[in-house]
Amino acid sequence: MGDIILGIESSCDDTSAAVLRDGWLLSNVIASQDVHRAYGGVVPELASRAHEQNIVPVVSEALSRAGVKANELSAIAFTRGPGLLGSLLVGTSFAKAMALSLDCPLVMVNHLQGHILANFVKQIDKPVVQPSFPYICLLVSGGNSQIVKVKSPLEFEILGQTIDDAVGEAFDKCSKMMGLGYPGGPIIDKLASQGNPKRFNFAKPHIPGLDYSFSGIKTSLLYFVRDEIAKDPDFMEKNKEDICASFQRALIDILMDKLIKAVKQTGIKEVTIGGGVAANSELRQRLVDEGVKRGWKTYLPERKFTTDNAAMIAIAGYYHYLAGERCPLDIAPVSRMADF
Repeated sequence: MGDIILGIESSCDDTSAAVLRDGWLLSNVIASQDVHRAYGGVVPELASRAHEQNIVPVVSEALSRAGVKANELSAIAFTRGPGLLGSLLVGTSFAKAMALSLDCPLVMVNHLQGHILANFVKQIDKPVVQPSFPYICLLVSGGNSQIVKVKSPLEFEILGQTIDDAVGEAFDKCSKMMGLGYPGGPIIDKLASQGNPKRFNFAKPHIPGLDYSFSGIKTSLLYFVRDEIAKDPDFMEKNKEDICASFQRALIDILMDKLIKAVKQTGIKEVTIGGGVAANSELRQRLVDEGVKRGWKTYLPERKFTTDNAAMIAIAGYYHYLAGERCPLDIAPVSRMADF
């Protein structure tokens, strides 16, 4: 039967469960939470309550779609962190209870590791295309922006990271500032496709090394919009496509400049991206274009594997399981990367 892994993801506002057999995807079920749209961002208490409602039917549906019975599982992998503590607690508690009832091994997974390994989820109806080790991963999401050297499925080195906000936060706050809605990334991506990315210029930070900063560019946007609206109250509505396109271009320029430096410094030309912002159309195209220009081998995870999903948790858990790692039942979730 092979090694069958059930993955459980509950780090933020998506409840997800997936089943893999020897790394091949059998099912991946996601229940999203629309309740947060009205608030312009994720409300932690509402998220944890929704996870409590969703986790049993989501896990049940994942097993059903996979054609797997609970007692056939080789291990249960769950997201321990980082993320929202209340949300993580739901997934962690469920995974521990299920493992205890089945006398099944339990494996904990770092949420960010899942994003980094998303390209290794194999699908039965699609060709297997995976980066070779070592490779460079640009990890970009609402909570994290990092450049990571991936030496093996279980060995990572952070080469650079944000010193303040993540790039996903910059997208969301831009959207909120302009009254466009939540989540901001997809909205800005869509409007940017209709705008001129060279129309406006926004201040870019000068941070040494491979670290990122996105707080300054958000301030630049805020002052720009404020000053222009003072001249013309309809400025935002008249120019929203060009504003989104120009702001998105600036963010991606920042990301790509550091990624190019990282590749030059390491000499590693196997390059991929991961995390929610990896679904951005311009970022994906820029990575492909830079790859062609600079002789990189680039890998793009499918969009369904860029957002929070349990398939990436299951594949990371699979590698931990093969390495003989097991998790005690008294393990507690952690909200911060530093505590993992």
